[in-house]
Amino acid sequence: MMKTKQTTVSVPADVPKSKEKEYIANMLAVTHGVGRMALFAGDQKIEHLNDDFYGEGVSPENANPEHLFQIASQAKISVFAAQLGLIGRYGKKYPNIPYLVKLNSKTNLVKTSAQDPVSTAMVNMEQVARFKKDSGLNILGVGYTMYLGSEFENQMMSQLGSIIFEAHQQGLFTVVWMYPRGANVPNERDPHLVAGATGVACSIGTDFVKVNFPKLGDNNDPETRAQAFQEAIASA
Repeated sequence: MMKTKQTTVSVPADVPKSKEKEYIANMLAVTHGVGRMALFAGDQKIEHLNDDFYGEGVSPENANPEHLFQIASQAKISVFAAQLGLIGRYGKKYPNIPYLVKLNSKTNLVKTSAQDPVSTAMVNMEQVARFKKDSGLNILGVGYTMYLGSEFENQMMSQLGSIIFEAHQQGLFTVVWMYPRGANVPNERDPHLVAGATGVACSIGTDFVKVNFPKLGDNNDPETRAQAFQEAIASA
């Protein structure tokens, strides 16, 4: 551990000594020294196709992919998550944005009822490192979506483990979108299962994990749901 004026950052053992300062700087930048992160997700152009960007009640400016960067450049966010292609297209115009490279994405065309979800990386960590160096953009970390319970989970877990290790080797932090999903998952928002998902994310070595908030049947009472989330926090 290394103490700073703002907070204490726990540095994972797979971060080399030569990259510890960079890792700590990235973590402090993304948490603003409070240990929490406000991630602005910009990966929906693949995940949701054009469903969120065109149609009745949708502002015409949303159709332009650059609109996401315009928002990110003006908002008080910790980091803007987007695919490398989008960052490559618009990043030079918005060098002030702190970026997270979303390494994998899938469309919503293939439904879970047709096939268990699977999503593998579009680029590798070596390519991210080269892009970061050559572009000079403020890339702080990388992200990956993992579908726990899918019949393809071993494939994704193996790739994710290598990605986290290589990211730490370069002083970058990692975020995992950990979603239980597939034919073997009857209730992906079950509090006990969500807690298991955060534990898996911790075991793989990620710095942050994003999960869907657990749901207790039809109970929408905020206090009850918050209590249900405590198991997920403890598991991580």
